Amino acid sequence: MDIIFLQELKVKTLIGIYPWELKVAQTIQLDLEVALPSSRACYTDHFEDALDYALIVQRIHEMLAERHFSLLEALAEHIAQIILTEFKSPWVRISVAKLSAIRGVKKVGICIERRQEEA
Repeated sequence: MDIIFLQELKVKTLIGIYPWELKVAQTIQLDLEVALPSSRACYTDHFEDALDYALIVQRIHEMLAERHFSLLEALAEHIAQIILTEFKSPWVRISVAKLSAIRGVKKVGICIERRQEEA
């Protein structure tokens, strides 16, 4: 399995359950590992055979601009489902972290791993 990764993608979004979190955007950090639908690009060296990771980043930005999530768990799951369905990835691992959300803690977050359902 071939995997592309995106590390330390920082995005501002509204996330959380406290009243101030509904009004003040917070910076979250995303780390993604995305299995390629095929390894064809490795052999052809053609962009059209590759997974365009810039489109993944763009789609994440669009989704976060449209929605508010209460929990990092729900946000991670939503991103995972987008990557599995829209980008046809067979497997994805996503880490989502709030930065400096708790005094003395650099990051707090969740890591999930999902795969396409077997047909």
